[in-house]
Amino acid sequence: MINDSKSIVFFGGAGVSTESGIPDFRSVDGLYNQKYDYPPEQILSHTFFVQNTKEFYDFYRDKMICLDAKPNKAHLKLAELEKAGKLTAVVTQNIDGLHSLAGNKKVYELHGSVHRNYCTKCGKFFGIEAITNSTGVPTCECGGVIKPDVVLYEEGLDNDTIQGAVKAIAGCDMLIIAGTSMTVYPAAGLVRYFRGKYLVEINRDPTAIDDRCDLVIHGKVGETLDKIEV
Repeated sequence: MINDSKSIVFFGGAGVSTESGIPDFRSVDGLYNQKYDYPPEQILSHTFFVQNTKEFYDFYRDKMICLDAKPNKAHLKLAELEKAGKLTAVVTQNIDGLHSLAGNKKVYELHGSVHRNYCTKCGKFFGIEAITNSTGVPTCECGGVIKPDVVLYEEGLDNDTIQGAVKAIAGCDMLIIAGTSMTVYPAAGLVRYFRGKYLVEINRDPTAIDDRCDLVIHGKVGETLDKIEV
């Protein structure tokens, strides 16, 4: 299928980064099944960020930033496929920045990135050091609160990012969906724009789109992609 394709788009979720040591959300040992004073879904909401900013950052620094994580075999193979002219874009639900770190140039980060942060008052942008090198609530020189450029619950996705992802998916002849439960919307809904020849899914567990795919591989994403010869 890859040999027969000229334009491949990769759509990935948390399962792409678990092999880099970054926990996912919905598996048995994922974040949503760990015990905190508040449910993670509540902590990662816009309302909680505004009303309990310090508690948000206590969780965010502890669980959402994984600077020791390195690109795994999945990230590296995708960068290789792009360099070879096969892969036209990566669309990711992850906020870890590992696709870019691996070398992919065309990456649509649907839910933002921990590496970008901005002042909610003046709009100035900051790197991840503004969060990691501070304690409590990080603030800008103007006194405004610094917020991660990530999409929290109750927030909308960036229009330009969505439009770019839709265009890439609609224009490719092969779409590889990997490491995602396909339950998080609107991101999961982007698949409906695919009109190409091959729809492939790589995931540890079955999903609702298994029966729509031309090929389904139940396994680890990195181990599977690493077998591809470019």
